[in-house]
Amino acid sequence: MWVRSSRSGTRRIVVMKVLSERRQVVALSVLSAVAVLVTASQTSALNSRLSNTVVAPGAVEVEQTPQAAPKPPAIEILPRTGASDVVPVGAVKVTATVGTLTDVRMQNEQGRVVAGRMVGGGRAWEPAEPLGYGRSYKLSATGQGADSRTVTSVSEFSTVAPQSQVGVRLGMTNGASLSEGGVYGVGTVIVATFDADIPDRAAAESRLEVKTSPHLAGSWMWVNDRKAHWRPREYFPSGTEVTVKADLYGTDLGGGLFGEQDKQVSFRIGPSRVAVADDTTKQVSVYENSRLVRTMPTSMGRGGTQTVGGKTIAFWTQPGVYTVMEKQNPVLMDSSTYGLPVDSASGYKISVPHAVRISPDGIYLHEREATVWAQGNTNVSAGCLNLSAENAEWYYEFANPGDVVEVRNTGGAPLEQWQNGDWSVPWDEWVSGSALRP
Repeated sequence: MWVRSSRSGTRRIVVMKVLSERRQVVALSVLSAVAVLVTASQTSALNSRLSNTVVAPGAVEVEQTPQAAPKPPAIEILPRTGASDVVPVGAVKVTATVGTLTDVRMQNEQGRVVAGRMVGGGRAWEPAEPLGYGRSYKLSATGQGADSRTVTSVSEFSTVAPQSQVGVRLGMTNGASLSEGGVYGVGTVIVATFDADIPDRAAAESRLEVKTSPHLAGSWMWVNDRKAHWRPREYFPSGTEVTVKADLYGTDLGGGLFGEQDKQVSFRIGPSRVAVADDTTKQVSVYENSRLVRTMPTSMGRGGTQTVGGKTIAFWTQPGVYTVMEKQNPVLMDSSTYGLPVDSASGYKISVPHAVRISPDGIYLHEREATVWAQGNTNVSAGCLNLSAENAEWYYEFANPGDVVEVRNTGGAPLEQWQNGDWSVPWDEWVSGSALRP
């Protein structure tokens, strides 16, 4: 090593030269004040890192860590090969746990291809249609990793073969089905009627859904093993949009019973129409959207009972909240249908025009010209609400299924649920009838 000083007196130039067995590194620096001596050991350490590279003053060298080799692609298929009794809805999914899916094919034992869709940016696949009951399926999936390597996985399985299947009808309390796009009254009660007794009510109810716009609090109540009724806590607001779904296909309903198919219907709630029949005044006051539109004198059930063949028959118009079930013009009224012989003192079999039914046991608002003298002052009927021809025709044209009829201040037992008295059931009692109650 050697040092040379300039005669200018302002700077010193230090040149360091180090020879090594492997290479020669020359570093040249201009320093403003003092000379820096670099030892041979320091230079040797630098040489081992520089590898014939000249590093400028102030530069920082970063050591690179070798990259790990990319993981090979991996695929998970559910259900796994050999699975049996697989439910045909929601059980099949293919997932690329490493890499992405490039091709998925699924077919049944007859070679029919099952439609499917990629989800999650190609990381997963699922069927786009329900599978069949009692079928065998083969599912093949291919995935690709970051290094373009591919892998293929296969699963073969079979779906459950139910002992029996059950269907459902979405309707009203009159037994008729709800119509797509139909318009119904504010007191409409939705009825899900199954083809057979349901062992697992909770499983069935969990697949029943009622959506309303605006949102309304409501609940199902099971009235027997085949029927569940749904209503909101209060009457529907006019204009409410309602969609009812029964997604039963593939659902285990207990006892080897599975849902046969899905059902759905949408309808709308029309104007708020409420008729109030008050025995105190013997008038029927009809309201539309809270505005009184007509008052009709009436004659209701005369009261009292009669025992026929060991059966007691009451002649009251029971108090409670009814809804319009159906309209008939005319309707044949036959007292023998509820146990009172036609040839008895109180029996009858007559054709009646403009009849609006509000209970399954035969209570109507209907035309009865023979009792006009009593309408508005005296109850003389066997239980129906008699009206004049003019008023009966008007109400017949005005009323829609689901419209409300409130009967107040009459004698006899309160209206029961089975008599189309769903709205007469207190809300707490109604909610307790749900199979999914808290």
